[in-house]
Amino acid sequence: MYDLAIIGSGTAGLTAAIYSARADLSTLVLIGEAFGGQIATTNDVENYPGFDDGITGPELTERMRKQAERFGAKFEMNTIVEIDVDGPPFTLTGHGAEYQARAVVVATGASPKLLGVPGELELWGRGVSYCATCDGAFFRGEHIAVVGGGDSALQEALFLTRFGSKISIIHRRDELRAGAYLTNRANENDKIEFIWDTVVEEINGTNGVESLRIRNVKTGEESSLPVGGVFVYIGHRPNTEIFKNKLDMDHEGYLIADHRTHSNVEGIFIAGEAQDNYFRQAITTAGEGCMAAMEAEKFIARLDFEKTEEPVAAAPAAAG
Repeated sequence: MYDLAIIGSGTAGLTAAIYSARADLSTLVLIGEAFGGQIATTNDVENYPGFDDGITGPELTERMRKQAERFGAKFEMNTIVEIDVDGPPFTLTGHGAEYQARAVVVATGASPKLLGVPGELELWGRGVSYCATCDGAFFRGEHIAVVGGGDSALQEALFLTRFGSKISIIHRRDELRAGAYLTNRANENDKIEFIWDTVVEEINGTNGVESLRIRNVKTGEESSLPVGGVFVYIGHRPNTEIFKNKLDMDHEGYLIADHRTHSNVEGIFIAGEAQDNYFRQAITTAGEGCMAAMEAEKFIARLDFEKTEEPVAAAPAAAG
């Protein structure tokens, strides 16, 4: 039995662990399939406060882990596949193990939808990116490709015009899904070109992205597009499947929390990209992890108070 179980080990989960363990709560972090979340796959992190020379994603998350462990947090490599929300206590079932906790922080994050083409995983973090805010500054003066046709793709393409010499937006259709305002801004920007009816078939490069093999879906014609980087915006998928029909979520599967990270189940709190489909930044998820742990500590303190509170004895009847 733990005071707090944290599902996920990205910046939200790690920050929650630091605050929880420092508050003297017995804290378990269930790492998931890989430690550190998305940021642990990023080679260079330059926008996380406190590191004037930048830091690698793996080093940042490892430092956060050591900080949480210094206060007593326990880490276990396991993926939760089932959760009983009829608590407290809450029962979490992983592979070959079961855990109980009086409160839970869900920090399972979200995963970018992948193109699924050769070279994508091999060059992830070395020219393949899913976050212009995170990585755009590394591509100054480069020809950059953006894959997608929705609002996110255009927003990020417009952001990338600050750094790239040219931005090619590759879209599998002949019209955009993005709104009129963003569409007009993109059309008016001299740095942006559109490559319509086209998909990426392969990402090529040795130590970094050098070119894309692209195919026109109408003619079947293939060609090579020399670029220094490719940003993929075909959507994200929240890692929330195990909470279906248990915690409130929107039509995309993102969990719903109030402004204090409370879910619809008392004692279960949500932090990070499992509920945030807008900002998706390490610093914002860390802040939400802090909030969730603080709210969990208050919830557990109330449980302790209710458990120890003694009923007041009735006063003796007055003598007649």
